[in-house]
Amino acid sequence: MPRYGLNEVGVQLDRELNVTIQINLDRNMKRHAALAADLVNLTLPGHAGGRDYRAPDAEAAAARFLALLRPAARQTLETVDGSAGRLVRLARALRPVFESVGDAAAAGRLNALMRRYHARPYLTDDIGQPFHLHFFGDAETAVESLGGEFATALALLMDSYGTRRFGVCQASACDRVYVDLTRNGSRRYCSDACAARAKTAAYRRRQEAEPTRAS
Repeated sequence: MPRYGLNEVGVQLDRELNVTIQINLDRNMKRHAALAADLVNLTLPGHAGGRDYRAPDAEAAAARFLALLRPAARQTLETVDGSAGRLVRLARALRPVFESVGDAAAAGRLNALMRRYHARPYLTDDIGQPFHLHFFGDAETAVESLGGEFATALALLMDSYGTRRFGVCQASACDRVYVDLTRNGSRRYCSDACAARAKTAAYRRRQEAEPTRAS
């Protein structure tokens, strides 16, 4: 077992504490960033997996999204008057962030959303964890305040990686959004199914081009 002097023990404890803090922050950041993408994908129409996606009505879409949340958060949002319509409007406000072309545009839109929803840090032990940071906004209702949490989570994702880690699926006939939590930032599709479709399409294009090259 290694022996440490008092200074070395202090340094070791500081490192362990920093790691614990970072793990808690990363866990919450990644969860809320992914939930932001889920909200956009569930509530807004467009294309998904090569097919038209007709979003369910606001009430049904909200119910599907709320089912992803922890009970306390779900109950809080369910009590908000007009929560379904508010969640759809929040999704519309978030989608341009995912559509941003370049980091500067994404950062500008996130800054605007954090101001709009009055995102502010506070400590809580709401889910049985030690006290940890949340960034729930101080906005009109709990739905808009959740927008502050989502915008900050996406901003922290940019801060952690130094670049944007979210976007719109690059597969054909799909405009669902995604959050990239891969180590090397390689994600370009909203799902494994879309990634497989894109690979198949690329293979077919290469196959079709071969006779042309041969001739």
